[in-house]
Amino acid sequence: MSNVKTYLDETKAIADLIRVTDIERMADELVELRERFGRLYVAGLGGSSANASHAVNDFRKLCGLDACCLTDNIASVTARANDHGWRNALELDYAGEKDAVLILSVGGGNEGVSAPLVEVAVQIKKVGGRLLGIVGRDGGHVAKYADACIIVPTVSELRVTPHTEGWQSVILHCLVCHPKLQKNPTKW
Repeated sequence: MSNVKTYLDETKAIADLIRVTDIERMADELVELRERFGRLYVAGLGGSSANASHAVNDFRKLCGLDACCLTDNIASVTARANDHGWRNALELDYAGEKDAVLILSVGGGNEGVSAPLVEVAVQIKKVGGRLLGIVGRDGGHVAKYADACIIVPTVSELRVTPHTEGWQSVILHCLVCHPKLQKNPTKW
C-alpha cells in the first residue's frame, strides 16, 4: 500500500474514532464564552502555533468572538522568554474569570515538554477562567485539567504529529461553521 493511501486511511480512521460529543461540548463552551463577553486566548507551539493564529482569525471573523493568539507577537514572546525563561514566554497577564484559553498541542504538555502551554493552563485555572484543548496522544496536562478537551485519536505512532496538527485544523473549521457559533457567513 502506498504511503498516501495509508495516510488517508488513517485519516478516515480518526474521523470514525473522534468523539463528536467532545466537539459539541467545545462549541457549547465557546458559545457561553461569547455570551459572557469573555476573551478567547489561543495558544500552540510549532505547527500548532500556526493553527492557533488561523483559528483566531476565523473565531473573530466568523463567530464574533473576542480572540487573540498568544504566539502572534514574536517580540513579546522572545522578550518574556529572555527575561523570565521559556516556561513563562506566553503572556496571559490580563485574563480573568470570564475568559478562556484554547490550547492546541500534540502532546498536551507534560513536565519538560511544552512548558509555556502548561504554564498558561495553570494561569487560566488560577484566575477562574476556562481551559479548552485540542490535543493528541493522551492529552497530557491539558486533558487532565480542561473544562472541554478534544483528543485526536492516535492511529499510528509514526504520524501522531501530522495527524494531530491536521485534525486541529479540521476541528477548528468544524467549530467556526457550527450553527451555534457562526454569526457571519464565509465568502465562499
